[in-house]
Amino acid sequence: MSASAPARADGRATAARCPPGRPRRARSLAGGALLLIGTLLLPLSLAALWARAELTDTDRYVAAVAPLAGNRAIQNAIVDDVTNGVMPHVRLDGLLKVVPRAERPALRRKFTRGIREFVDKQVRQVVTGRTFPEVWTGVHRTAHRALDGTLAASGEAPVTLDLSPVIERVRHQLSGNGLGIDIVRRVPPTGASIVLLNSPDVPRLRAGCQVARTGALLLPPAAALCLLAGLLLTRRRRRALICTAAGCAVACALLAAALALVRTRLLDALPATVPRPAADAYTDALTASLRSGVWTAIGAAAATVALAAAGPLAARLRGTPSDRQPGSGRERVTPRGLPNAHDDGRRRLADERPRH
Repeated sequence: MSASAPARADGRATAARCPPGRPRRARSLAGGALLLIGTLLLPLSLAALWARAELTDTDRYVAAVAPLAGNRAIQNAIVDDVTNGVMPHVRLDGLLKVVPRAERPALRRKFTRGIREFVDKQVRQVVTGRTFPEVWTGVHRTAHRALDGTLAASGEAPVTLDLSPVIERVRHQLSGNGLGIDIVRRVPPTGASIVLLNSPDVPRLRAGCQVARTGALLLPPAAALCLLAGLLLTRRRRRALICTAAGCAVACALLAAALALVRTRLLDALPATVPRPAADAYTDALTASLRSGVWTAIGAAAATVALAAAGPLAARLRGTPSDRQPGSGRERVTPRGLPNAHDDGRRRLADERPRH
């Protein structure tokens, strides 16, 4: 009869009662659920923080789009928009009065093509000039403030990128050329703009902005608390840390894939009048901070997995075959997990003890 087993009055031994395992199991399940929730909230937190920063922080938005002033695709798009805004104000009727009526259509096309090339050249000089980055920054600062005001109000006015400062620079550029004197008189101070947000899209963006602001305040602390509480509740914390970090990396990778898919669909839905290279550059500039945050999170999660898995691996590598006693068939076990000679000595003494 085992010495540790309690005995009844009739002499029969009763089995020792084990501590109940349900509380530990419930604790482990709660920890796993919290880790799963925190893993899912991590990519949502990144997206919410990015959306709130881009929609509400004018300085951050301007800093994101400022490098686009030197982008060739953006410059070509601006040149085309400004030239298209100038050309409708060019009138050739006075020049064609002395030309026979039959020759006027061909001559009008020729003059129009030549004047358009001239205006295009002047606009390109303005757009590629040294002072254009300042104009570009001012235009986008004004546009973002208008967007912020539209989202804060209740109306549905469209949000446009007003190119009036560029038009004014073009008017000044044309006034210094002999051919541009007549053109600059006809060009109004305004006449070219890029629609950033149509009226039907304003309510949806306003609702999305409210969700992003609320999510940016609630989701990051909720994700951090869930991950921390889940790690504290689980019994095998090293294993839980490895699984959680791997799950966070997978979740962020899925966010990156979803971002690429949404980007492709949004660009495909743009009208044909919007140049695709300019839209690509503009979208990449706006989402650069989000993509950087996603890949940073993936790298941090991968590093956590590697560091957490390196501890047990190093402990296993410290136990080598030289620590075994040759011919004994048993290993010495030390407090650090290495072989110990005392256990073998005890076993040999027990075997040599005479039995009665």
